[in-house]
Amino acid sequence: MNKVRILYITQELEPYTDFSEMAEYVKNLVLNANKKSFELRVLMPKFGTINERRHKLHEVVRLSGMNIIIDDDDFPLLIKVASLPESRIQIYFLDNEEFFKRKNAFTDEEGKPYEDNDGRMVFFCKGAIETVKKFGWPPDIIHSNGWMTSLIPLFLKKVYSNDPVYQHSKIVYTPFPNQSGNILSGDFKKKVLINDLSEEEISDYYDEKGNFNLDFGAIKNSDAILLPKEEGYSEVIDFMEKQDIPYYIHKEEEANDKGELVYYKKILKDKILHSSIL
Repeated sequence: MNKVRILYITQELEPYTDFSEMAEYVKNLVLNANKKSFELRVLMPKFGTINERRHKLHEVVRLSGMNIIIDDDDFPLLIKVASLPESRIQIYFLDNEEFFKRKNAFTDEEGKPYEDNDGRMVFFCKGAIETVKKFGWPPDIIHSNGWMTSLIPLFLKKVYSNDPVYQHSKIVYTPFPNQSGNILSGDFKKKVLINDLSEEEISDYYDEKGNFNLDFGAIKNSDAILLPKEEGYSEVIDFMEKQDIPYYIHKEEEANDKGELVYYKKILKDKILHSSIL
């Protein structure tokens, strides 16, 4: 029986970053899924805060060399890889010297968001999708974590929906409230319109007043949502219930048992309902 393939795309992951609770949470997701014998791939940005020597990163030449176009400009994409400690799971790092070789991840030394955070997000999301295409590895589930991955559901639904690699993928998104905030200070709308996307197609990311909400946009374009906990997510839960979007709350007592794995089983339904994998 073929193993279920799960692609994790995340802006944070221990031990490479420790900006927030997301880093530990995603690490546990990945390790738990690995125990259940899923076939896994993990992609994240190669922030300048990540020590390449300490974590034994090295470039994957066969995957590097692509150019990602953002607002008519080309940006080279380098792919590096390392093995997650405690496992043999390969973590792929998406790198670009202009976007990621900085002392801080999202803000300058004065705490102001980088003006090109929108471009960095588009680069990472599009680069992740193109990298998996280069793998030639069709994932059953694509699980995106955090605001920097919030365009993944949109791009997959609107731009890559007919691509053979993604044709049968289910999209899961995990938001982390109070993280995106005012992190974008550039021309988001202009840069996100890749591959002839229209402004109408990105309307899910804007409210009635014209303010963008990355989490709500991602939620609307995903197949289902996985929340790390209930506390602090009331606004997100209210939004999902009004939109009739399926969601699952990770239960602490199941963290080392089935937890999110039961959830994956639910969204795949007939694909692995009778599988012995879970």
